[in-house]
Amino acid sequence: MARILHRTALMLLLLGGWCLNGGPAFAEKRVALIIGNSNYEKVARLPNPANDAALIAETFKSAGFDNVELRRDLKVSDMRRALRDFMDKSRQADIAVVYYAGHGIEVDGTNYLVPIDAVMERDVDVYDEALTLERVLVSVEPAKQLRLVILDACRDNPFTRSMKRTMASRAVGRGLAKVEPTSPNTLIAYASKAGSTASDGDGQNSPFTVALVKHVTKPGLDLRRAFGYVRDDVLKSTGNRQEPYVYGSLGGDDVPLVPAKPIGAGVQADPDATVRRAYEFALQAGDRDAWEAFLRAYPDGFYADLAKVQLKKTAADETRAAAVERVRQAEQEARAAAEKVRQAEQEKSAPGSESKVAALQPTNSPPLSGSELVTSLQLELRRAGCLSAMATGNWNSVSERSLALFNKNAGLRFDVKVASVDALEAVKSKPGRICPLICETGYRVEGDRCVKIACRSGYRLNDEGGCQKIAVNKPLLSGDGQVGQQERATGRAAAAYVNGTYKDCMGATPGCYARATSASGKFRGDPEGARRWCTRQPSC
Repeated sequence: MARILHRTALMLLLLGGWCLNGGPAFAEKRVALIIGNSNYEKVARLPNPANDAALIAETFKSAGFDNVELRRDLKVSDMRRALRDFMDKSRQADIAVVYYAGHGIEVDGTNYLVPIDAVMERDVDVYDEALTLERVLVSVEPAKQLRLVILDACRDNPFTRSMKRTMASRAVGRGLAKVEPTSPNTLIAYASKAGSTASDGDGQNSPFTVALVKHVTKPGLDLRRAFGYVRDDVLKSTGNRQEPYVYGSLGGDDVPLVPAKPIGAGVQADPDATVRRAYEFALQAGDRDAWEAFLRAYPDGFYADLAKVQLKKTAADETRAAAVERVRQAEQEARAAAEKVRQAEQEKSAPGSESKVAALQPTNSPPLSGSELVTSLQLELRRAGCLSAMATGNWNSVSERSLALFNKNAGLRFDVKVASVDALEAVKSKPGRICPLICETGYRVEGDRCVKIACRSGYRLNDEGGCQKIAVNKPLLSGDGQVGQQERATGRAAAAYVNGTYKDCMGATPGCYARATSASGKFRGDPEGARRWCTRQPSC
C-alpha cells in the first residue's frame, strides 16, 4: 500500500510539473569528462589519481549528469582525442566539466597536463609531449551556461627535477601557474594555490577529491560557496599546508552544479516525506529502541539503509560505554582496595592487628587485573602528555620512560619498573598536561601542537632544526689549505639547487638530514639510511 501511495504521489508530482509549466519541464543538460593518470611510464606511479577519477565519476553520475565519461591512464594521443570528442558533447550541453588528476607542470607561465607516456628529458619536450590547460578550456568552451575545469594536478612533479634546461631563462615552476579565464562563466579550480604543491593523500583518495565529493554536488549549493567549503576542509585535513584556489568569475546569481530540488505546491508532495519525518524522530531519540521501531515500520529503502548504519553506530557506542563503565568500576574498586591495604598497614602495630587486617581484605571487589591497571595508567600518562604511544596493557620500556618523565616533572619518585595503583592515582590527580611538549627536529612548539619550521628565502633547515643560509659557490678550506672535497661538493649541489639544475647524483645539499628524517621525508624512521644518503659522494 505504501508503494502505491508513493507511486501516486510521484505521478501527481510529474503532472504538477507539466501543469505549472504548460508542458514538460526541461532540465539543464550536464556533461563531464573525468581523467585520472596514475601509471606513468618514466617516473614513479601515482597511487591515487585513478581512484580519485573513479570516485568523481560515480559522484557525478549519482548527481544526475546526462553523460559522464571516465578515462584513465591516457597517452598524449588519447588525451587529445578525448578532449576533441568531449568538445562535441559540450556543444549540446548547458554545463560542461573536465576533472583531471595526475601530474601537471608549469613552463614559462603556461600550464601543461602530463600524459602517462611523457619522457620530457629536456624542458622543450613539454611542448610536444604534454597538453596545455588552454586546450582543456577549448573543450568546455561551447557549453551554454557554465564551464568548469577541476585540476588535482599540483603534486610535486618528478619531471622538473630530471629534465635538462636548454635555456637558463626558461622557467620551470613549482606547482601550476595562476591563470585568468578569458571566457565568461568559466571557473578553474586548483587543488593547491598557484605556485604550491598538493598532497596525494595517505588514503585511497587525495584530500582535495575527498572534499570535492562532499560539497560540489549538493543540490542548490552555489559553486563559489561549495569550493569555499572544499578549501576549509582541505586546510583542516592538511594542517594548513594545502590551500585550494579557484580562478575565474561568475555573475550575481547562484550557480549550482546540481539544481535545487523543486519545492512542491499542492499536489507536488514529497513521496518520502512521511518516512523522512519518522527518520528524523528516530534520530532525535537516538537509541536502539527508536531505530528498531523505525526499521520494523520501514524495512526497505534509502532511509532504512541510513537507519541500519545508525543502529550499528548506536550498538558500538553502547559497547564502548559499557567498556568505559567497567574500567571506571574497576578503578573505584582498586582505589577502595588500596585504601583498605593502607589502613591495614597502619593497624599492624595495634593489638589484635592480625584480625583487623584480615577484616580489611576485600572480599567481593577484586582489585584491577594487571593489564587493566597498566592500561589505565597508560591512558592517564597520555592525557598528561608523558606518553605518545597507544595504551596496550603491556608495561614495557616505553611505559617506564613515560613514568620516569612524569616523576621528573611532578617531583615524585614512583618505581618505573611496575604499574602501581599509587602511580595511577598520582597521575589522575594532575588536572592538565604535566610533561612538556617535545617536537621532532624541524618542528617548533606552538601552544599544544608542533608546527613545522618554515625558513625564509635563501635559507634551509639544518640538522639541528635551525634555519641556515645556503652557501652558494663558496668552498671551505681544509686544515692543510686545500679545498675540502666534501665542502666543495656540498656548495656545488646547493648552487645547482638554487638555479634549478640539481640532480641526486650531485650529492647532498645543506639540511639534507633534517629533510630526509622529517614526517614527509623518504627516510622517516630510518636515521641510519638518512645518514648514508646525506653523506654519499657525488657521482656526476
